[in-house]
Formats: sequence, structure tokens, C-alpha cells
Amino acid sequence: MPSLESASMSTPGSSTPMVADHVGRRPFALEFRSSYWFTTFVVGLGIITDLIVYSIIIPVMPFRLEHLHYHHISSLTGWLIFAYSAGLVLSTIPIALLSERYNDRKTPLIIGLLCLIGFQVMLMEAPNYAVMAIARVLQGISSSVVWVVGLALLCDSTPVAIIGRQLGIAMAGLSIGLLIGPPVGGTLYERFGFRGPFVFGLAVTVVDLIGRLIVIERREALKYGHDPAAWTPAKDPELASEKTDPEPTSAKAEIKGDAQIPSTSASAVVVGETPPPRTLTLVEVIVELTKSPRALVSLFLALTYGLVYSSQEPSIPLHLAAVWGLDSGTVGLVFLAAVIPTLFSSPITGYLADRKGPEWVSFISLSLAIPWWIVVTIQGPLLLFIVAFAIQSFFTSAIVSPLMVELAAVSREVEGIGFAHVYGAFNLVYGIGTSVGPVVGGQVYDHLRRGWATLCYFATALIIISEILAFLWIGADPLYDRLVRWMAHTSSQSPPAPPTRTPTPEISTASNSSSA
Repeated sequence: MPSLESASMSTPGSSTPMVADHVGRRPFALEFRSSYWFTTFVVGLGIITDLIVYSIIIPVMPFRLEHLHYHHISSLTGWLIFAYSAGLVLSTIPIALLSERYNDRKTPLIIGLLCLIGFQVMLMEAPNYAVMAIARVLQGISSSVVWVVGLALLCDSTPVAIIGRQLGIAMAGLSIGLLIGPPVGGTLYERFGFRGPFVFGLAVTVVDLIGRLIVIERREALKYGHDPAAWTPAKDPELASEKTDPEPTSAKAEIKGDAQIPSTSASAVVVGETPPPRTLTLVEVIVELTKSPRALVSLFLALTYGLVYSSQEPSIPLHLAAVWGLDSGTVGLVFLAAVIPTLFSSPITGYLADRKGPEWVSFISLSLAIPWWIVVTIQGPLLLFIVAFAIQSFFTSAIVSPLMVELAAVSREVEGIGFAHVYGAFNLVYGIGTSVGPVVGGQVYDHLRRGWATLCYFATALIIISEILAFLWIGADPLYDRLVRWMAHTSSQSPPAPPTRTPTPEISTASNSSSA
């Protein structure tokens, strides 16, 4: 009979230590399947799958609608894209609450992917537009699972010191999915017809499902005395050099069990019974998040990113065609120039956020993005636009990883707030931004004489506001507080100014009389 393995661990985002007590066969390759590297791969693959399913229909759906004898194809296609975001927004809150209430990550991930397979088949075989729209809403609901539960799963299994790095690597899947989806969809449509892109999407989804079936979440690994969020120098030598948690206010995190301490044994002493973790209602979650300036600013920055990113989508092809006379194929190449840099921005800024703090990375990224939003309004050489557009995309998308790190820190700070709560809130505001953005962008471009420039100036204003808010409130030790302390320290270190004596006329006269 297998021996009893017990471990006293604690759950990230919870003040309740977990008592690991399990009798049974140890899962095959437990350490690998529950490791943060494998979890990062699974979550990143889920994001890639989500973006492929989202974007693969963009080049083929207009032709399908034409085949079904519909009119106003562009408008109908836009509403199908909107339907996906609407489903994502509507389902985010219940998914986040259920995941935290039942402390379960793997089950909703698997259910969500099985539903996504069914809804792709539904869209592929849809006989009319109404069924297509319903299928897209349901796809959006399935997709929200990976953004809420998947990111929470990754944070559960990752040591605090490298959450930014792992989130940045996983978030690169967003750019990879957008890079693969539209061109593959168009190619497969030309070669195999309307069902070709959907078969590809289904194949990618099945691979994603295999990964989700294999992965072991942290709460299950703890039952066998293994904590994937703990670390040893042998496990990741880079972590051995980490002296402190990048969050200066980690005292609270230690209480909640998120401070990662070296573990030299797979088992530990069992502790006594503790009360269950506090479970918050939806209203309580909202109240707690609104009490945190860090959470509110992070969510505003996420909304801004969603707005400025998506507002360009309907207007860039028209702008390129009007100014430089580009056709659809060349416009696609320009989009590639914008997407490819974002493959690197998320991992780089996630890595830097772990070491320098999200406050520095977010503020600098926003500052460096601002000039390029102005440059892309210049109707000069096409090469200038492409370079400026690529650099603007790099620095604007660089804000995502620091925001993920910041929201993870908020979860560790506030009792009862879990990773699914904060990433559900992120998903909600980002989804709102990406839903409203294309509508705003299309209306502004169509109805204003300098529509493209107006959009860019609007984005610049939002980014400047975000930069100011990041300076004031992002991070456990915001840059504004540091500046105030530095100024106070500089003032106290400066030598006192010599006293100045300016005698009044009366004193001066008296003094002269006395001398005489």
C-alpha cells in the first residue's frame, strides 16, 4: 500500500494553509505535469487557440455570407466579430466567481474547450446568419474560460518572483494566434473551401484539450506533497539569485501564503485544522476592488489598451488604401509588421516587471508609446508609417504583462480576492474595450474629415492619462511616492542657507548714533 505523504502548504490568494493528506498512487510525471513551465505552455497554447478561433473567420466569413445571398456583408461580418466579444464579456463574471468559489481550475478549462469544439462545428454548419451569431456568442463564452481560469491556474503554480516572466511568455500567444489565424484561414479557404479553416481550428483545439487533460493544478499536486509554486536552486537556478519579492509589501503576501520559501523536501509537517478561506459575493468582490487604487488604475489601463488597440482595426486598411493605394494583400503585410514586434514585448516586459517592478515598466512603456502615435498620423513615406506603426504596437502592447503582474499583487494583498477575480475583471474591461473600440473607430473614421488623425490623437490622450495614473498608483511603491521621498531626502541633506539680516532703517540709525 502506498505510503502516506503529507504536506502543509498554502494556496495563493488565500490565508488558509492547506493540509495535504492523500493516500493513493502518485500521478505519473507529477513534477513535470504540475510545473509552472508546463502550465505556462498549456495556458499559452490556450490563448493561441482562442485567438485562432477568433480571427480565422475574418477572411472567409464575408465569402460565406455572399454564398448565402446576404447583403451589407462588411456590417454583418463586424457584428459577428462583436458577438464573440459580447459572449466573452457576459460570461466573465460568473466564470470568475465559480472558479474561486469551488477552487477548481482544470474542470472549467476542459469543459470550456469541449464546448468550443461543439460551437465551432455549429458555426461551420450554420444554415443562416442567426445561427452564426449564436455560435459566435457561445464561442466567446467558451473563450473567456482560458482568460480567467487559465491565467489563474498559471499564477497558482508559479513562484511570486517570476510571475511576470511566465505571464509574459503565455501572453505572447495572443500575438501568435493573430499571426496564424487570418492568413491560414484565407489559404485553407482557397484550397479546401469554407470548412477548411474550421477543420484547422478544430485540430488546434484538440491539441489544446490534450494539454489541459495532462496538466495537474497546484491544489492536486499538494495532495501528494509537491508544491509547484515552491522552488529550489536546482529547479530554476535563476530564482536562487532572487533576494526579495519584487513587491515591497509582501508582508501581507506572506500571511496569505504567497511568499515562496525554498523547499528541500516533498513533505512537511501537518498543521492543525484552520477555518475555510473567506468566500466573497459578487458585490463584495466589486467593493474590495474599488477600494484598491492599484486595481482601479490597472483596470483602466486594460480598458485603454483594448480601446486604442481595437479602434484601429476597421480604419487602418481604409487609411492605407486612401493614402498609399495599398491593396488587401499589402495591407496584410503591414499588419504583420505591427504584430511581429508584440511577440517579444510581452515576455520582455514581464521579465522586467519581476525585477524592476511593474511601476517602472508600465510608466516607461506608455511614455515611449506616445510619440509614435503622433508619427503615424504623418502622411509621408510608407516606410515611415510601417516603422512607426510597428514601434507603436510594441510599446503599447508592452503594458499587458506589467498589468498582469500588478493584478496578481492585488490578489495577494486583499483577503478573499483570488486570481480568477482579478483576471475576470481584466477580461471584462478589456472585452468592453475591444467591443466598443471598433465601433468608435469606424464611426470616427467615416464621419470626420481627418478621421485617422482624430483616432490617433484620441488614443494619445488616453495613453497620457494612463501614464499619469500609472505614475501615481501603479506598484506597491508608486513612482510618485518615490519622487516625494527623494525630494524630501534631498531637501534634508542640503546645507542650511545662511541667515540674511537686513537691518531696518531705525536700527541702522540707532547704530550710527551710538557709534558717533
